[in-house]
Amino acid sequence: MEEKREECGVVGIYSKTKKDVAPLLYRALIALQHRGQDAAGFAVFDGKKINERRGLGFVENIFRKEDLRLGGSVGIGHTRYPTIGDCRVEDVQPSVYEDVAVAHNGHLANYAEVKKKIEEWGYKFNSTVDSEPMAYYIHKFGMEDGVKRIMADFEGAYSDAAICKGGLYVFRDPFGIRPLIWGENKDFIMFASESVALDINDIEYGGDVGNGLLVNAATGERKTINRKERKNCMFEYVYFSRPDSTINDRGVREVRMKLGETLAAEAPVSCDIVVPVPDTSRTAAMGYAIRLGAAYDEGLIKNRYIGRTFIMPTQEKRREAVRLKLNPMKDVTRGKRVVLIDDSIVRGTTMREIVSLVRNAGGAKEVHVRITSPPVKWPCFYGVDIPTRSELIASSKSIEEIRKFIGADSLAYLSLEGLRKAVGIPICDGCLTGNYHTEYVKKLARAAK
Repeated sequence: MEEKREECGVVGIYSKTKKDVAPLLYRALIALQHRGQDAAGFAVFDGKKINERRGLGFVENIFRKEDLRLGGSVGIGHTRYPTIGDCRVEDVQPSVYEDVAVAHNGHLANYAEVKKKIEEWGYKFNSTVDSEPMAYYIHKFGMEDGVKRIMADFEGAYSDAAICKGGLYVFRDPFGIRPLIWGENKDFIMFASESVALDINDIEYGGDVGNGLLVNAATGERKTINRKERKNCMFEYVYFSRPDSTINDRGVREVRMKLGETLAAEAPVSCDIVVPVPDTSRTAAMGYAIRLGAAYDEGLIKNRYIGRTFIMPTQEKRREAVRLKLNPMKDVTRGKRVVLIDDSIVRGTTMREIVSLVRNAGGAKEVHVRITSPPVKWPCFYGVDIPTRSELIASSKSIEEIRKFIGADSLAYLSLEGLRKAVGIPICDGCLTGNYHTEYVKKLARAAK
């Protein structure tokens, strides 16, 4: 419900037995649909050339039956995240240039500088997506040298799948910010943003693709190109990934349960019912309720047939947008002391309307808000579309001021220490602390407003 978006989802498949991979790509993209709903595409190598299919909208509406009969034992795919502006077909990945194709998840913070350099080499850009400069680097320098130069010249986050001269490769930035996992069965080796893409294709989870690596799917060779201290995106566990996924060797549902349990230990409240803000907060809300010994129920029902709603200019329009998506279960909340569990507060306007909805339309006696991440105070330059700092309510208001703004009886966030404990692996906390780990991004942050 809040205004934050993931960049996208990627998948790469290599058939050890030379079977066609297009049907598996399609199923994997269906499983990764939550990571991007604006567009999708895939590219396969048929032994002679790269063939691509792409389109705007949901995966199931883009590809036709004949697309899934496209021959080729090597392929990559991509789902594009929702944007406020228009999405052009030219911006739908994978990016293909001659014998190179790249599907990219993440964000290149120094895209403009890299683009200028590549244009001086004589390449002409056709899109605005970060996979295009990746493809040009690989085309110019070859796979291994291209990735070495990418890791030296490109600053940001990237977990990418690539076809080069008929081979399938994956590579991940030195910090491993965005997720990338792999799996294998007797016929296929698959790489994807989340393990659900493996599950839907009956491929056993093999593990995490390490940071700073280049992996050759055909040979299994893994070369460490440039490895730094690991920095996993905490929002993958708090919000983005499906609860039935495993990423970075951590089960998302397990982590979310611990987020809720830890939050209950840090910020308990006397209540009658614990209610999640659908959908990603359900598991954490269960953990909170279990630790507190409180009842858990679905007090808000989400209309699954309403697409994204753009930022509304007036309070009345924002209220209308929330009520289009959510409806309170009055028999659950009426006269009750309700704890609302959500993953984050960005601008605060959506949460204010939800609190009002539960209190007024839902008839709640009290509404307490608990958030399973610390306050988001800084923008992200590594692949999460978080607004500018001036739009982030926690960057200028105290927790008490936020509580008054959203109209809650109480408000508490999970501590940074609690977040780290629950996730259990090193995290990137730049959007929480402003402590970014790369130099160019530090400059961008100082200039951000």
